[in-house]
Amino acid sequence: MTVLVDPFQFEFFRNGLIAATLVGGLCGLLGVFIVLRRMSYVGHGLSHAAFGGAVVSYVASWNFYIGAGLWGFVSALLINWTSRRRGIGADAAIGIVTTSSFAFGVALISRTRHFTRNFEAALFGDILGVTRTDLVVIASVAAVVGVGLFVGYKQLLFLAFDPEVAPVYGVPAFWVDSAFALALAATIVVSMNVVGVTLIAAAIVIPPITARLVTHSFARLVGLSGVIGTLCGVFGMYLSYYIDVSSGATIVLLGAAVFLVTLGASAARGARTGRRMPAHRAAAGAMIGEKRNPRARGPRADLLAQWSEKGAEE
Repeated sequence: MTVLVDPFQFEFFRNGLIAATLVGGLCGLLGVFIVLRRMSYVGHGLSHAAFGGAVVSYVASWNFYIGAGLWGFVSALLINWTSRRRGIGADAAIGIVTTSSFAFGVALISRTRHFTRNFEAALFGDILGVTRTDLVVIASVAAVVGVGLFVGYKQLLFLAFDPEVAPVYGVPAFWVDSAFALALAATIVVSMNVVGVTLIAAAIVIPPITARLVTHSFARLVGLSGVIGTLCGVFGMYLSYYIDVSSGATIVLLGAAVFLVTLGASAARGARTGRRMPAHRAAAGAMIGEKRNPRARGPRADLLAQWSEKGAEE
């Protein structure tokens, strides 16, 4: 109990623990839909784009969250718009938009060197410098994004599986994508001070990939990913306090360790049962089975049935 209680005598640890918990859970939840869309690199890219917006905000004396958030939101919309062009993949769109934004921010820093140190926290994280105002912003974003994911869960899942078929069933693809881009940009901006620009992608991707090794149910996948992100944030903060290592790096390394342990346990379980099929192939096989066997129901079949019923009622 002493190990758990002693750090709470410091306000910076209390603030950092709350921030790490909220950001870890938030990144875990959003990461599921990013991984399903095969856009894992978008977290890394948008964090670099938001860094460019942060520099512009500082130079123009704008509010950090408003300036960086708007910059990240516009960058996300540009990525979605560019990736829809024929012959341009999502990875190429992310590379073009985000690296250009990051380069613009670096160019501004090189012109005004006196505030270079202020952005080391954004690059590498400074969770111990989190203030109460930051906590209010993080909590607000977490609440809004959490409610949005709960309300739009089916639409987001449908778009992740069949982005071309979903609009036929009445899913407003443009507005859902825009809302998701705004949520992702807001999450990245509030996460910059916790894990830093260079580590945000890992905080977004590791929890859902780890959860995917454990379950094939997408409802459980979302919940488990959020729990993994939250626990990594909590225990990562404690580890960083006692071993005196950067908090953001410790949180990410702990998540990577959990992933490796889960991967090893999954491989061992597969070896014992004689099934070595990867998780993504198993999920794909289940979906194929739905088509071959009409009685077999799965998440995709359930979604199609629900949207078909909705269309019939309308």
